[in-house]
Amino acid sequence: MSDEILIINEKNLVGKHKAENEPYEYVKYEITPRDKFSQCYIAIYEIPPLKSNYPYHYHIANTEAFFIISGQGILKTPKGDRKISSGDIIVCPPSELGAHKIINTSDYEFLKYIDFDTTNSPDVVYYPDSDKTGIIIHNKSNTFFKNINKTNYYEGE
Repeated sequence: MSDEILIINEKNLVGKHKAENEPYEYVKYEITPRDKFSQCYIAIYEIPPLKSNYPYHYHIANTEAFFIISGQGILKTPKGDRKISSGDIIVCPPSELGAHKIINTSDYEFLKYIDFDTTNSPDVVYYPDSDKTGIIIHNKSNTFFKNINKTNYYEGE
């Protein structure tokens, strides 16, 4: 865990490109590496044209906040799609009402934003579109399950 003030220039950040599943792709620049900061995660994201970085989801234990630096897109929410653009600040609370997905709607421009997250652990993340649940343990593991076999609490006991 870091116990000192961090000052870093964006030019000195090294991006990590991820494009494992169509239509998801991004470059992420970690400001507070997860293994060094236990309470707040900050990263800059660049989403290519017509892509998203993560599926539609919400957290049970963590707030996510975004500041759109440049570009434009759509924020998918439980109340419908909302246009987002440079200068917008978005705060997604840890609840079903905080469900979100950022989509770059431009044909040519990257959507760039800074992401600020709390890192309460463990966290449960629900993905309404695919009906799956993730259990996230900070700096340990991520496990995802399809919600196909819901069961009674005492079943098998």
